[in-house]
Amino acid sequence: MASSDNPEIVERVVKEKEEKEEQKDEEKGGFLEKVKDFIQDIGEKIEETIGFGKPTADVTGIHIPSINLEKAEIVADVLVTNPNPIPIPLIDINYLIESDGRKLASGLIPDAGTIHAHGSETVKIPLVLIYDDIKSTYDDIKPGSIIPYKIKVDLIVDVPVFGRLTLPLEKTGEIPIPYKPDIDLEKIHFERFSFEETVALLHLKIENKNDFDLGLNALDYEVWLSDVSIGGAELQKSAKIDKNGISYVDIPITFRPKDFGSALWDMIRGKGTGYTLKGHINVDTPFGAMKLPISKEGGTTRLKKNKEDGGDNDDDDEE
Repeated sequence: MASSDNPEIVERVVKEKEEKEEQKDEEKGGFLEKVKDFIQDIGEKIEETIGFGKPTADVTGIHIPSINLEKAEIVADVLVTNPNPIPIPLIDINYLIESDGRKLASGLIPDAGTIHAHGSETVKIPLVLIYDDIKSTYDDIKPGSIIPYKIKVDLIVDVPVFGRLTLPLEKTGEIPIPYKPDIDLEKIHFERFSFEETVALLHLKIENKNDFDLGLNALDYEVWLSDVSIGGAELQKSAKIDKNGISYVDIPITFRPKDFGSALWDMIRGKGTGYTLKGHINVDTPFGAMKLPISKEGGTTRLKKNKEDGGDNDDDDEE
């Protein structure tokens, strides 16, 4: 009787064949696993021998080197440590500045340099906030206010063995949206009054419209009376202007009325004279030094002389 006529014999032959194939697969799989383990072990040995490791990074500081009414320039200091025996390239830097989850600025800095072997370097990341863009995008962000910010930075490096890595970093803080002060020339007090030389004090009222103090250091200015420039100056002046507060500053000015003709002389003898004042104030703030413009056009002030120059010197008559 042929074996094909016996079902049990056929089934046993097929089963033995399948078992042999499974054994081959297991042997093949075991071989591949051994190869993979061998390669991994070799990689680990190389890593241990040569000393490859993942770099680290930390934001060590935030600086505002320049800030004015138009923009704020921010620099983030990032300390990057490379534990590897060879330099690693800093491929890209991605950054995002946001406030309460709203994007204020973002960008990409390509080819940011190289971190030396077995060393640490501070990478300075320049960031810029344009205030017009912020105010036009978010109506509720008002000039003079202070807003919270969060800076997110992704450093992308290329490290042997590990390949391309992304090092995410974050830093929070506050930044102002500066607003220029209001200024009024409340009165002009004449110390000496003549055609040849007139010496006067300008009594300025400066109103700080910001939610932070201003420490006045210096100012420059030019003054026009009835559309005629009577001069200007730059001087050092110290005063504290509290947030949303008012301060008064006296600044001297000297001019020669006869140089401007009889029209200016007649104007000085009158009252309620129109004036224009333009200039800048240099101030210290909690966020760094600022140079803010000051201006007042179309204002009106009274002119006051000392008694020896023919004036009554009564402050009740002054605005």
